Amino acid sequence: MATIQDVAALAGVSISSVSNVLNGRTEKLGRETYRRIEAAIRELGYRPNLVARQLKTGNAHLLGVLVPSTANPMFGELAVHIEAAAKEQQNLRVLLANSHRDREQESSIFEELLALGVHGVILASSPTDESHLEAAVERGMAVVSYDRDGDHASRVDHVSPDYMIATRMAVEHLVGKGHRRLTLLTPDLKTASRVRKREGFLAAAHAAGLGATANILEVIAGAGHGDSNLADAGYASAARIAAMPASRRPTGIVTINDMMALGLMAGLHHAGLSVPRDVSVVGMDNLVMTAYANPPLTTVAIPSREMASAMVRMVAERLADPTLAGRETLFAPTLIERGSVAPPPARTSPSRKGTA
Repeated sequence: MATIQDVAALAGVSISSVSNVLNGRTEKLGRETYRRIEAAIRELGYRPNLVARQLKTGNAHLLGVLVPSTANPMFGELAVHIEAAAKEQQNLRVLLANSHRDREQESSIFEELLALGVHGVILASSPTDESHLEAAVERGMAVVSYDRDGDHASRVDHVSPDYMIATRMAVEHLVGKGHRRLTLLTPDLKTASRVRKREGFLAAAHAAGLGATANILEVIAGAGHGDSNLADAGYASAARIAAMPASRRPTGIVTINDMMALGLMAGLHHAGLSVPRDVSVVGMDNLVMTAYANPPLTTVAIPSREMASAMVRMVAERLADPTLAGRETLFAPTLIERGSVAPPPARTSPSRKGTA
């Protein structure tokens, strides 16, 4: 079995240079030196002894990633981007866990990560109370939180799409098509991101003069908080919408995420309504399958790859300097126009008797 000494000898470098490559400390290495070390590692099939490294340093070469549930493809995609960024930037592997937005479960996972020597973690979409994150920081963990508000008095960093802009884009797109009766469809469980989406929706509707004809429709999402159940909630809400008098039914609906939008469109079709002829729908996230829905879903895309890269970088910076003040970074979303939005249905006037 090859050793680190074998790699150093083949590459013609010092053992410390090989160690720097293995630990992601490559900023002081020349490109040619790095290339020779990487080539030697591949040629010899060298695999570092991670257990021995952890016993020596007390740190595992791992990054913890907590998401509500990978049953929602959005969180699965985010985890893939984090994994790629962690490997590229810091030569870290990812340890992934589903938290189901449960505060106690998140705290328990933090304890397990610390016991394994994992000191860096990215947490996606936790409940709004983050006191348990502060407790983890006190124990030496570097935490970057995705999808929530920042607090500069905290030592937790925050990265999020600008959801105020996201729902504003959706409203402005519908208004631009002529819609005046708008609804935001959202689960009853509130998270920081969902609160921001509500605020953005209502502010944009008010700015468009639609304060009296724009509303929020809450639906019961059910247990589990995995977000895949939001497709079921969207489907069920379609019956309520279809039962409304045509004169009061929203002609444009913004959903809290794409899973809910896909369920809603299927439910509207089952209830005898057409998208977008009768009701236009805008989702949020830009899941891969939204381009292949029937009709293809107009949605607000979030830059998950760029956000993942930023979060990994911030974890590394906080591990290097735990005294950093809390930082918040917002990323701009992008509207993706597809086939689920059209002008609202034309009003039909009663026919007059005796006219030709």
